[in-house]
Amino acid sequence: MPATQAPEKLPDKDFSHSPEQPHDPAARYFAFDQLEHYYRVPGEFTHRLAGDQYGFDALSFIITETHPGGGPGLHVHDTEEAHVLLQGSVQYRIGDRTFTVQGPYVARVPAGVPHTFMNVGTSPFNLIAVFHSKHPNTKRIEPNPLIPAGQIREEPRSGFIP
Repeated sequence: MPATQAPEKLPDKDFSHSPEQPHDPAARYFAFDQLEHYYRVPGEFTHRLAGDQYGFDALSFIITETHPGGGPGLHVHDTEEAHVLLQGSVQYRIGDRTFTVQGPYVARVPAGVPHTFMNVGTSPFNLIAVFHSKHPNTKRIEPNPLIPAGQIREEPRSGFIP
């Protein structure tokens, strides 16, 4: 899913897909077609690896392809999280702080702190979120406050990462 070029038109509805191919939790690597795949309006595709389903004792991952103007709703996790971005421009809200950062960087999101981000650049980027948990939980708080009204939709309130 590397971000190479934006599709002509992004989907206007959310979707969730199960892995296209089976995986063996004892394997040493996992292809993206073995991961759950989601899309959230506006402009965020994700692949998710829940550690407990893939043989990890204490790690889970989300890999995004986030298009300009896209980003997740405001949410909180029960575990700390690190974001790794090699290139791109991101506006964050973490707790009561809002700031913009240019890749490459690693962002630290403490457990229990509401957070979100938005791609404020002109190209899609790939962000990797790393969780120190084999099954992190997410509580959705509200739509992304960084995205202009009319481009966002209500998100599910709680559950595992999606």
